[in-house]
Amino acid sequence: MPEADARDVSSLSLFSGGGGLDLGFDRAGYVHVASYDTLDAGGKTLAANRPDWTVFSGAAGNVRATDWRSYRGRADVVHGGPPCQPFSTAGRQDGEADQRNLLPEFVRCVRQVRPSAFVAENVRALGGPKFAPYLDQAFYSPLRRAGYYIATFCLSAHDFGVPQLRQRVFFVGFRRKRDFGRFEAPAPTHRADHLLRGPKTPGANLSQTQGVRAALGLPDIGVDALAPTLRSTLTGPRHTTSVLSSVSAQKLWGALRVWPNGVAADRDAASRFPSKNGHFRLSVPDCALLQGFPEWWSFHGAVYLALGQIGNSVAPPVGYRVALAVARALHGE
Repeated sequence: MPEADARDVSSLSLFSGGGGLDLGFDRAGYVHVASYDTLDAGGKTLAANRPDWTVFSGAAGNVRATDWRSYRGRADVVHGGPPCQPFSTAGRQDGEADQRNLLPEFVRCVRQVRPSAFVAENVRALGGPKFAPYLDQAFYSPLRRAGYYIATFCLSAHDFGVPQLRQRVFFVGFRRKRDFGRFEAPAPTHRADHLLRGPKTPGANLSQTQGVRAALGLPDIGVDALAPTLRSTLTGPRHTTSVLSSVSAQKLWGALRVWPNGVAADRDAASRFPSKNGHFRLSVPDCALLQGFPEWWSFHGAVYLALGQIGNSVAPPVGYRVALAVARALHGE
């Protein structure tokens, strides 16, 4: 994520967590207005990495209790990834009935702030047929009535250099039709067909996304692949330190000789507690790297809290490219 020149465009962040979208927009040259999240550890992560940012966390970061009208005229773009658990195939997919569903709060914020553009992100299932009626009723219809033109598309993290299998749906809206007409969804910056099954894809001139072992600097064993999707440790069993997402993921981690259970705080701690099968034990910085965070971005809190922030975040390089594409549309570049 090469740092872009400062732009005369500001951003307000909801559901900020560990800062995946916030960091992406920051590197894309946006002026930070404020970040909101109910997770205290997430607020401390943002404050530690960006002491000059305005961050509201804990009770102060509750989007349900926030009147957003004070940000009208101050935030050009509103962005955020509402909690994905109500829609994820890894859960019950209760959607609207799930108390964690905060998609309507994102809509309320956009309608009150009236930004020039907005960016919402979630698991790919939200954009699928199961939730199509709800998405139309709770998201598309109220925002279109508010005058927004909306583009919907899916992005894969590995197409942007992130060594992980991670697909997400993005909703990008513009208040001006001309800006919407100029918007183009980000094109891949990397290729990973050497790590995936199936036919080769166009883009031979693109840089290759690294596999897990190469990205972590581990010895070559003749096998490498993209990491399975990292599971957030803030869902499921409390205080778990495993990023394992499925049985098939366990098989892939095993083939890579990487241990995804009992993630350690750092590599020094991991080396003191080797896995029973001798596979490389992941640490928090390793997981952050596999999510696309730079090495210098640190996470606050116990291991399970740090892993929860990582697993819930938008891969920063993906957010960065979306941010650049929105800025180009707003500026007519």
